[in-house]
Amino acid sequence: MSNLVNTPAPPKTAWKPGKVKVVRALRKYTAQHEKELSFDEGDLLYLNDRDADPNWWTAKCGNQKGLVPVAYVEEQTQEIELPLHDAARRGNVSFLKEYLNHDLSGTGLDAAGNTPLYWAARTGHTECAKELLDLANPPVNAQNKMGDTPLHVAASHGHLEMVHLLMEHLADLKLRNKDGFTAEELASDASVKSALQSWSRIENESDAKLGYEDDDYNDDSD
Repeated sequence: MSNLVNTPAPPKTAWKPGKVKVVRALRKYTAQHEKELSFDEGDLLYLNDRDADPNWWTAKCGNQKGLVPVAYVEEQTQEIELPLHDAARRGNVSFLKEYLNHDLSGTGLDAAGNTPLYWAARTGHTECAKELLDLANPPVNAQNKMGDTPLHVAASHGHLEMVHLLMEHLADLKLRNKDGFTAEELASDASVKSALQSWSRIENESDAKLGYEDDDYNDDSD
């Protein structure tokens, strides 16, 4: 049975990410034209253009973008003020890349003082974190209003791969949140705690090799 009977040909597609609106699909739709978008019931669609045609909205779902029939989605939309934070939290790396390519700030803060990297770390989405860590001067040690860094939340949520990734990008093991805890002290998993202890030993050994004796600070001119 056809998904949509006698639907008009869709208008041309345009995608300009920025502040985004989302809407959930009421039922499955299979694209019937090249410019249309296929989606399943329950999928979250990111809307870009609702004005070009009353019967079709421009949207994106996963890695695909195109036009969706209005009759197949909810009437009410939700606006996302911080699309990079949302993409990082959901692990939607394709959206994240597109937003970054259109010059959205990768270091912006939400109401709690969290960066997009914080959300990628908290949810364990390493591919999103890699994109954010590739930015110039990534906020790897940025602390939110509670003093938590991406490393704090990666450790407390047991994301071992994320912990290694953050440490490779010079996350500070010694930082404490406002409750006085380091990432190691918040580690919820034995493997995460062990990894942080190993990184700490490496850092201490490196500091020892680069350390100076007291005589090295003497003024030779005396």
